[in-house]
Amino acid sequence: MSACQDGDPRVERIASAIRVVPDFPKPGILFQDITTLLLDPKAFQDSIDILVERFKDKSITVVAGIEARGFIFGPPIALAIGAKFVPLRKPKKLPGEVIFEEYVLEYGTDCLEMHVGAVEPGDRALVVDDLIATGGTLCAAIRLIERAGAEIVECACIIEIPELKGRERLGDKPLYILVETKSPFTEDESSWQKSWL
Repeated sequence: MSACQDGDPRVERIASAIRVVPDFPKPGILFQDITTLLLDPKAFQDSIDILVERFKDKSITVVAGIEARGFIFGPPIALAIGAKFVPLRKPKKLPGEVIFEEYVLEYGTDCLEMHVGAVEPGDRALVVDDLIATGGTLCAAIRLIERAGAEIVECACIIEIPELKGRERLGDKPLYILVETKSPFTEDESSWQKSWL
């Protein structure tokens, strides 16, 4: 499900505020840069408002934000819907006892960590990030939160790159997005980039 399919007129302002940077971080990649969205207070507010409107009546008790850009969008949503915010961090960033979930990237492995006790059995969780590409990070976040005994109500991202099929990796977990992008690759994509698909 997506706001762009709902015909919300605010989506166009959000989409036009996202800058596309060619050849970053590697040649052939079209990077979706949300920092320009953050520079546009109206578009940034629109993105938060649309997500708050969607989730305010879903009895969500925890909003989990994936490092780092999930930390930008997650807290204002959590405050607006009366939920706690839980940061899902990269390794060795959280003090105290943590649980973790490893996941595979295109170029290696990574890990998400969460404080023990931050999410409890019976919590109803919304997972927030800026972008879904291949879906590996969101899947790891879902597994981590479910291991703590919470129910995943939905995942929410500002941007989806449908060509990379991340939504399919989520299985039966619902995903709500604001903007769909075209191909993440420049026209002269190389064979290693095609192997992502």
